[in-house]
Amino acid sequence: MANTKSGEDKAPSAESLASAARQAGARGPAPVHLWNPPFCGDLDMRIARDGTWFYEGTPIGRERMVRLFSTILKREGDDFFLVTPVEKVGITVEDAPFVAVDVEREGDDLRFTTNLGEKALAGPDHPIRVVRDPESGEPSPYIEIRSRLEALIDRKSFYRLVDLGETAPHEGVDWFGLRSGGVFFPIIPAAELP
Repeated sequence: MANTKSGEDKAPSAESLASAARQAGARGPAPVHLWNPPFCGDLDMRIARDGTWFYEGTPIGRERMVRLFSTILKREGDDFFLVTPVEKVGITVEDAPFVAVDVEREGDDLRFTTNLGEKALAGPDHPIRVVRDPESGEPSPYIEIRSRLEALIDRKSFYRLVDLGETAPHEGVDWFGLRSGGVFFPIIPAAELP
């Protein structure tokens, strides 16, 4: 993302964004899908693949602050922004903005918990998808948490999911996958299983 503002128009500080987030969204994620403020530039903020948030190269050590920022996170295309009713700033996300650190079976469904405490029941509104590295074949599994914001499913949770998997037809071919919320989520063609 390029900073489209001139040197005189600086992106807001993390402190001003945190203050705006507190005012905008008392509990839980703010209604960022309703907000379309002007772009104010890029902020030196990054979410690493392991879910660690950095500001100006330093990890943000206060979990409460990270949770607050996560409530104003928005994705547009492949870009990520922190958004308030009056400003929008770009941030860098290395992979997914969240990490799914736990999964529990609830009847026939799968409930995921992220590193920031958000929960999502896999199903039509919270699909699971698996991307395989074209060279190594290694899977990277994700679940959508909210509004196109995904969580990378951590390794221990993915191993637990594999134990819960089943083989079922998908688009005319047998796949190994997961079922939750009345939906079958394919992971790998059954013919490719060892």
